[in-house]
Amino acid sequence: MNRLLLFLALTALGVSSTPAAGQTPPTPTGAAPPQTFTLPEALQYAVDYYPSVKAAVEEVNASSAGVGVAKAASLPRLDGVWQTNRATVNNVTGLLLPQSIVPGIAGPPLLDASSQSAWGTAAGALFSWEPFDLGLRAAEVRSAEAALARARASAGLTRLEVETAVATAFLTVVQAERATTAAQADVDRRTVLARAARTLADNQLRPGAEASRADAELAAAQTRNILARQDLVLAQALLARFLGVSSGLAGVNATSLLADAAPPAALAPDASASHPLLQVRQAAVDLARAQEDVLADTSRPRLFLQSALFARGSGAAFNGALEGGASGLWFDRANWTAGFQVVFPNLFEVSSLRARRAATAATMRAERARYEEAQLLVTSQQRAAAAMTDAARAVAANTPVQLAAARQSEAQASARYQAGLASIVEVADTQSLLAQAEYQDAAARVAIWRAQLGEAVARGDLAPFRALASSAGGVR
Repeated sequence: MNRLLLFLALTALGVSSTPAAGQTPPTPTGAAPPQTFTLPEALQYAVDYYPSVKAAVEEVNASSAGVGVAKAASLPRLDGVWQTNRATVNNVTGLLLPQSIVPGIAGPPLLDASSQSAWGTAAGALFSWEPFDLGLRAAEVRSAEAALARARASAGLTRLEVETAVATAFLTVVQAERATTAAQADVDRRTVLARAARTLADNQLRPGAEASRADAELAAAQTRNILARQDLVLAQALLARFLGVSSGLAGVNATSLLADAAPPAALAPDASASHPLLQVRQAAVDLARAQEDVLADTSRPRLFLQSALFARGSGAAFNGALEGGASGLWFDRANWTAGFQVVFPNLFEVSSLRARRAATAATMRAERARYEEAQLLVTSQQRAAAAMTDAARAVAANTPVQLAAARQSEAQASARYQAGLASIVEVADTQSLLAQAEYQDAAARVAIWRAQLGEAVARGDLAPFRALASSAGGVR
């Protein structure tokens, strides 16, 4: 009878629970089912809905409108006015300094003041055009276009950053799911071992210490499983944040992405003209240069061609008598004029303009230094990403060997335990190695995708990465 119990217990010990390749961990208790995305779907969703991307697009629209405003400065101006009022006519001789408080009054001065009032009407139109600006308007247009180029470059960099964050969070969820699956498989194996060890100890075929050791290993595995599920929920929450999903968590569908036995193919050759970060830095240099050109042209005189037509009406006669009634509600006299006007800048502003130009030149040199720093950063990132991709592929080629050896070691330890030649410690150690090997093998393919994501980010263009994900079956 004892031998029969020993046989049944050890047979149960040899049964191990291995995770399925595409198994998805269950939804945490109390949580709503997450909204599921494939990798290309997640990237597109973030581009369409993430607030910072939409803000960057609107900044481009605003800068584009600024270019239109700068170009419209070359158009002539036609201003008009109509005015009707009732006022007293007490004019005096004298001069006022320029100000905007006391209204001007026309007509001869009166000997006596009066509280009576009369109607007055005025209307006019002023046409003004600056046919030659000595380069000022062209410089302002170039400055607006440089601002537009910087806004577009910033929008491209924002999109790259958001896509990078989403892709990283997506792969983090995939890795957390596979870690949860491996942790659950470890719990299942250790449950079988603990049950068998407890049965043997109860029948006095093994020491009770072995059952206690198996229970301790099972409890540790359950703790790791709980922490793995916690990491999965946190990863899903982070993905939901980067996607802009406000209700619930965000899940992933990586079944097709990781279905092939072979590692993902290499990225297509880099066909991008420049990294978005370099484009942003170069646009900042160009904008500073354009602003310096605007300041250089500000100190030049400006020529305006002007013509005006205006009329006045008044209910008061030239001698101060008030005609009364509706007199003054229409025009009594009309005039026109045409000519040109040369406006010279404030001569005392020369030193201020010189200081502003010096500040702009310093800003341009600083932006050029930042561009050079960005070049070094991009070059370093590209080299590091290539090294990480090579290492990830090498690890992915090695983990199947590690997994096969761990499975064989666990099977041999179980056989030795069945034969009474090994202790529970040896079996527990081999199960720990197997759990680690299963997780590392599951994470190796995700690591390749992470490395290729880093390579695409270093290049500044995620289009080849998205194409690779789509070709791998990422689009449902």
